Parts: sequence; C-alpha cells; structure tokens
Amino acid sequence: MPETIPNPIVLQRADPCVLRHDGQYYFTGSYPLYDRIVLRRAERLEDLQAAPEVTIWTKHESGPQSHLIWAPEIHRVNDAWYLYYAAAPDSDVTFDVPHADDTFNHRIFCLECTDDDPLTGTWTEKGQVDTGWETFALDATSFVHQGDQYLVWAQQDFDVKGHSNLYIARMENPWTLASPPVMLTQPEYDWEIVTFWVNEGPSVLQKDGRLYLTYSASGTGIEYAMGLLTADAGADLLSPASWTKSPDPVFTSAPENGIYGPGHNSFTESPEGETVLVYHARTYTELVGDPLWEPNRQACAQVLPFDEAGRPVWGKPLPLSRPAPTGVDVLPPDGTMR
Repeated sequence: MPETIPNPIVLQRADPCVLRHDGQYYFTGSYPLYDRIVLRRAERLEDLQAAPEVTIWTKHESGPQSHLIWAPEIHRVNDAWYLYYAAAPDSDVTFDVPHADDTFNHRIFCLECTDDDPLTGTWTEKGQVDTGWETFALDATSFVHQGDQYLVWAQQDFDVKGHSNLYIARMENPWTLASPPVMLTQPEYDWEIVTFWVNEGPSVLQKDGRLYLTYSASGTGIEYAMGLLTADAGADLLSPASWTKSPDPVFTSAPENGIYGPGHNSFTESPEGETVLVYHARTYTELVGDPLWEPNRQACAQVLPFDEAGRPVWGKPLPLSRPAPTGVDVLPPDGTMR
C-alpha cells in the first residue's frame, strides 16, 4: 500500500464502509439518490473508484423500506455476509409523534447472503432489527468480541434532548438482540450540538487490548466531526462505566488541507496489517440547500498510526490527491453519476 492512499477512494459516496476479506476490499456507502444498496470490490483501496458498482438491493415501492436508504454497512459473521442499513416509510420529517416533529422516521434493517460472493449471491431480507422501542434509529454497526456479537447504533429517546444517542446490545443472531439496549453516549459537549444534537455513525476498532468506538456528531455539513469512546477489552461492554468518553473531537475539519466535515467512519486494514481510517468529507464550505442532499461527500481513507503507548494518533484529514467534484454537482434525472 502506498504511504499516502490516493483520495478520494470513491467519489460521491457518504457513510463509507470498507471490509477487507480474503485479500479483497468490499465497499458500500450511501447512494446519493438514497434508493438502493450498492457494493464494489477491488484488491487495492485506490482501485475502488474504478471498480464496477453492483446494486444488490433496491428500496420497496411502499412501506417501511420505501424511502431514504441510508448508511449501509457490510459485515462478515459466522461465514455469512450481513448488511445493516436504515430505511423510512417516507421522506417527510413532520410526524404525528410527540417531540419528534423534526426527526426522520428511519428504522434499522438487515440483509443476509450465505453465498461466497456477495456481489453475485442472493441477499435475503431478515427484516427490521427490533431495538426494543419504535423511534428514529439508524447507523447500525456490528463487531464480534470474545465470541459474542454486538450491535451499536444511533436512536432517539424522547426523554433525552436531541435526535440520537448511541446504544449497544449483545446479539442472539445477526438480526436479533439478546440483551436490552444500553445507552453509551448522548450529545452533551459544545462540539456535538452545533447544528443538531446527534451522536451517530458509530464504528468499533479492536486493537492491543482496547476497544475504540468512534462516532460522529453535530450535523451533516462542515461542522461534522468525530468523537471517541474507549474501553478495555476485558471490561463489561454493556456497562456504560466501562467506556471513557473523550470531551474533545478526535478528527475534525482541516481547512489548510481543503477538507471539511470528516465523519461517519469505518475501519479496515492494509495488506501489511496497518489500521486504515475510512471516512467521508467535503472539499468546500459553500453548500447550497439542505446539506443532506448535497452529493459531494467523498469517501476517503488514510493509515491511522499508533504511538508508543499503543494509542491511535488521529491527526488531520489529508489533502486530496485525485480530482473531486467542486461546487454543487446535481445528479441527472436517471441517477447516473457524472
């Protein structure tokens, strides 16, 4: 792998998730029309942009999975492929629900593929992941630790100010929780509440006896930034007391490098075993209209170094080394990418 990964690794794909399996990188992320789930594969991160993109699932015509397909994540559990994603029954943010008139109506869903090749295999809907209550929920991620699978996700609690907090639960199987949800963090620091009160986009890195749970906060524009929770590998992960929350963001905009609003990350590794941080970011600050629908959040990646104590050195987003769209690049009516 080159010392500096050529960025963007994929154009116009927010919420990027990269999984390395059997020498191949599998990539998914939010499609800008929010109407499908796509996968692509390559042997090198720098080849993902040129790799063919395959649609493995499309939204329903009506019902709970018919609008705003957000933030798919691909995972490998027990020799099968799983995709977690959020979907809504509509795109209206005005609902007849107390305290939720400005919140989307997403829930978390799961797909399964037991074939060897997830790009050509059959994906089966396993339905909604029941988190225990019916409110805005999204951004599910999963990890296996000491033989148990866990789910971490963002969800709204009407008794907590804001749109979403982060929760964790142990899983009975990849689409069913085995324990009650436990809240790990809620928006509370100034940097987490600039535009919206949200903690979202969790991702978990296990390394050298520690678990690092990253998340994103504050909005979908240039104020977006990444926060961090840390736990010892031997701790009870379902106890909030096991996790230490950093009061400051660990990965923020780098105006000097032309990168703004980095967030909703995932982790993968280089062929040499180095940890690689994957995230989306913007390259300009003058956004027109709702930032959510502005397509130019580019998927980027960079090696994450560690200090002598074994802790990550987050640094700053590096400048792009490849051309990326500038200004507002509106999708054509047929949805093809320029």
